[in-house]
Amino acid sequence: MLVYFSRCRRVKAAVSTQLTPSSVLRLADHQDELVKMAENGDGENMSLLENKICQQIEYYFGNHNLPRDKFLKEQIKLDDGWVPLEVMIKFNRLSHLSTDFSVIVEALRKSKTGLMEISEDKTKIRRSPSKPLPELNDQYKAAIRNRSVYVKGFPLDATLDDIKEWLEDKGPVENIQMRRTLQKTFKGSIFAVFDSVESAKKFTEIPNQKYKDAELIILFKEEYCTKKNEERKQYKVEAKARAKQEKEEKQKQAADAEMKSLEEKTGCLLKFSGDLDDQTCREDLHDVFSDHGEIKWIHFVRGAKEGIILFKDIAKEALEKAKAAHNGNLQLRNKDVTWELLEGDAEKEALKKLLEDQQELLKQKTKGRKIKGKGRGGKTPQGAHKGKVQFQGKKIKFDNEEGGGEDDTKTEPASPKKRPLEEMEKEEPAPKQLKTENGGGD
Repeated sequence: MLVYFSRCRRVKAAVSTQLTPSSVLRLADHQDELVKMAENGDGENMSLLENKICQQIEYYFGNHNLPRDKFLKEQIKLDDGWVPLEVMIKFNRLSHLSTDFSVIVEALRKSKTGLMEISEDKTKIRRSPSKPLPELNDQYKAAIRNRSVYVKGFPLDATLDDIKEWLEDKGPVENIQMRRTLQKTFKGSIFAVFDSVESAKKFTEIPNQKYKDAELIILFKEEYCTKKNEERKQYKVEAKARAKQEKEEKQKQAADAEMKSLEEKTGCLLKFSGDLDDQTCREDLHDVFSDHGEIKWIHFVRGAKEGIILFKDIAKEALEKAKAAHNGNLQLRNKDVTWELLEGDAEKEALKKLLEDQQELLKQKTKGRKIKGKGRGGKTPQGAHKGKVQFQGKKIKFDNEEGGGEDDTKTEPASPKKRPLEEMEKEEPAPKQLKTENGGGD
């Protein structure tokens, strides 16, 4: 039997001594109601300390704290929900109120909520089994959110007791969450959960609310979260724009520095031209000059008849060494080539063109990183970038509509076993596949 019933006996004794026999008979039908009032503490005044003790313990075992209090949840599993008062008085806020078992028990005995029970020996307490925790489903969470209010404007040194005292006449509040930084310092704002949507709405409609002359911002939590999400999205957009601007500025500075560096280094450009083989590529130029001069950049498109080489050092020296190594006949893929050292305005114009190529390539690489993983295989294949770089890979051409795609380095005719192009397009739309692999698809 719980200790509440000892109080019931005292109440019934008091009734029998103070009322006449006829009065007792008239109240006989209401005896159960009197017992219930005694059990719940109605009719007895609670001191300020007792009220605080009840509020604190009922918060520990309440719907908002207990589901997330790992320590307390472990304790209630040990003894059918009972938790020794010896354990409870180690809780910081309760210990500051009282560590006297009798004071704590007497406070809980007077509580009107019926949430807590006291053991017969008055050494343990538990949440009443008749008041189980609600199921933490989406419906319950939405109900809590709908009666939660955001309040901002409290001083950073305000305590929970200060805020509880301010909220005392603002309506029934179930829970107060003091919002804190990662360093655990108070942010000056709270989330308060009211007992109903009506109570929360009534609180938000109070005009010009202040805390010690400081104006407060008061919003429903849902409204605050929506506003905050919009602010975060806007911040991301602005941050992205700033980052892009900073990147472009850095690229411009780098280009200017490169241009200045190139302007100071004259005599590094070598132009080549002639009836070049269609398969002539940059690798051919690297092979020719690999042992004679370090190449920094080549302005050349496969299939073109001329191009420009930028050397790290003097182009004339690299050219002379390469010619000497090839007995004065420096060719590309067995084709005669005219080699010309650029000077003056021609050199400046060529340098400008090289820098433009570098910037274009940098932009294409940046775009390639953004779409990485979206195409098949998660990697942009060689030759997929726009601009002149696309000629780095093998060219694909069709000799006729019925032939399959062939590498232009092969000369054998299309196999008669290959299906017509129209049939291939029906089953495997090649152009769309290429688009996706090049990173241009959805």
